[in-house]
Amino acid sequence: MPSPATDPAATAGTPPALELRGIDKRFGTIHANRAISFAVARGSVHGLIGENGAGKSTLMNIVYGFHRADAGEILVRGRRVEIHSPQDAIAAGIGMVHQHFMLVENFTVLENVVLGVERGARLANSLAHAREELEKLARDYGLDVPLDAIVSELPVGVQQRVEILKALYRGAEILILDEPTAVLTPQEAGALFKMLGRLRAEGKTVILVTHKLREIMAITDRVTVMRQGAVVGEVATRDTSPRELAEKMVGRAVLLHVDKSPAHAGEPLLAVRDLEVRDRFGVARVKGVSFDLRAGEIVGVAGVSGNGQSELLEALAGIRAPSRGSIMLGGHDLVGEHLGPSERRALGLAHVPEDRLRMGVVAGFSAEDNAILGYHDRPGYQRGPLLNRAAIHAECEKQMAAHDVRPALPLLRLASFSGGNQQKLVLAREIDCDPRVLLVGQPTRGVDIGAIEFIHKKLVALRDAGKALLLVSVELDEILGLADRILVMNAGEIVGEVARADATEERLGLMMAGVKEESA
Repeated sequence: MPSPATDPAATAGTPPALELRGIDKRFGTIHANRAISFAVARGSVHGLIGENGAGKSTLMNIVYGFHRADAGEILVRGRRVEIHSPQDAIAAGIGMVHQHFMLVENFTVLENVVLGVERGARLANSLAHAREELEKLARDYGLDVPLDAIVSELPVGVQQRVEILKALYRGAEILILDEPTAVLTPQEAGALFKMLGRLRAEGKTVILVTHKLREIMAITDRVTVMRQGAVVGEVATRDTSPRELAEKMVGRAVLLHVDKSPAHAGEPLLAVRDLEVRDRFGVARVKGVSFDLRAGEIVGVAGVSGNGQSELLEALAGIRAPSRGSIMLGGHDLVGEHLGPSERRALGLAHVPEDRLRMGVVAGFSAEDNAILGYHDRPGYQRGPLLNRAAIHAECEKQMAAHDVRPALPLLRLASFSGGNQQKLVLAREIDCDPRVLLVGQPTRGVDIGAIEFIHKKLVALRDAGKALLLVSVELDEILGLADRILVMNAGEIVGEVARADATEERLGLMMAGVKEESA
């Protein structure tokens, strides 16, 4: 990754590219943005960081016109602008690339770029004009994209370039990137940062919204830190460190690395052989996957999102039926015996799903009702034909204390808890049943940096207690920090296995891109 510039190319008397003055926003009782003020220099890459719920996305959605501020001003190049819609933002020279791309997948690149800004009555004329302009933009900024390719057939990194080209084609001088590396391999992320450096050199202004402190240190010139809806710090990147930024984000010292001793792997507890999983259209999403999971180890599954990891987890947990293969646990063939999630839990297999809101909790239920989901038939929770509410309440209080869930209110609706506390409650529920094998999907997705530290410690403690853990994460840093052994998936296949001691970001990134282990 390129190193940050020495300083933005702002000279005396040059107004900032973007200035926010006293931006305030409430959603009912939630004070999302509290009188936020800061400026972004022209020709710079400016980082915006903060915990989940700090107000970053709300602020950027105000700048891009998705929300309207209750108070405050937005200035672009020194002039006050009224932004009531994305069209107003685009007219002011502001573009935004969202984490989830907004492309029509069965259109070509060229058609996607022109969509919504056609010129004149004849589409052919619009396409011809756009092709000429896009070819020039691609040359100027190193954004090589096949203009006639169907978007769905392009790698994720190239699709992201299409989004950036769309913004530049619409005249963006200020580009907002929201978690831009969440779906990229390390090599694609490196290419993105080189391109951002080129945009900066050409005088464009970039606002990088991310939770990855390493990326902030690598590419930004200045960084603004938010906490609980307010700005709590702004500093030149060269004058700070990841530790200092993390402390500003959380309000206390945070351990940024995973502290663990070497693994002492024991007997295999889970054996997967030749597993194939097809989707509802009959397309194979997991193709002939085989591996063992042993007591006292964490096996990480690395890969760009959408390469079969989710289907693998769901098949192991009993949520999705495999079309072929076997899963052995405690002498039972889970596939051959048609054992579902509840039977697998009884055999000591617990599961923390990737999407907690869709598969792990019921947001409208209380915390204590969520704490027994899937385990409501345990003897301790029963009083004859009814649930023992007192026992459930007491158990939830115990779980909340052990896992630092805040606020410690078992009767509070789960929707009222932050994402990190929801995740800790799901982990508490699954860990509390003392499983032999724990399947964990995206354990820190949407989780505050302080909660990440806590969750990582819990997972390592489980490993040290002799449990076997399978960890699926799109965060390569998380895989490298937690895993003792790493499996890499691409297009539904395991393309390589690497011991943690031999794993590097470059090596894993090549395999994530489809390069077989022997070649990597």
